[in-house]
Amino acid sequence: MTQWEETRRRPVLPWYLAALVWPVAALALPIYQPWALGATAVLSAAVGLAAARLCPARLVRRQVPCTTGDAEAAGRAILEELRRAPDKAPQLDRFARYYLPEAVKIMSAYARLQRVQGPNADGMRQEVLDTAGTIAQAFENQLDALYSAEALDLSTDIEVLESILKSQNLAD
Repeated sequence: MTQWEETRRRPVLPWYLAALVWPVAALALPIYQPWALGATAVLSAAVGLAAARLCPARLVRRQVPCTTGDAEAAGRAILEELRRAPDKAPQLDRFARYYLPEAVKIMSAYARLQRVQGPNADGMRQEVLDTAGTIAQAFENQLDALYSAEALDLSTDIEVLESILKSQNLAD
């Protein structure tokens, strides 16, 4: 999903016109004399200011990726866990084949709707925004499910260690 960032860009034409005054003045005036040098500088500044008023700044729009603001988002964490433990891929099968493409499809439609105006588009955008929380929760639940087996193993190991320590009177 992407957002639009708008910036105003000032044109370079006023700078070029102000700079053009110098070679033209060098041909017409004795630029090596202080009065001609000062007159050229004043004329160059006047041309630059006049051109800046005549050439308006333009609005430049560019797409920037939309992020959750959290570098450890569930989607990234799922991919990292899958890279770390490829044997967990079967757990992600349905998620990767159905839910992930549907989420991408919905969010892509939302991105396309940003350029559309009207009550119908506003309603669809709001519906997607309402669904975005559910999608985020699904990603977090899937990440949690990836760690559930490890959590069970870890809790079992802790219980075994505690019982051994207690049986040997090393713990209360």
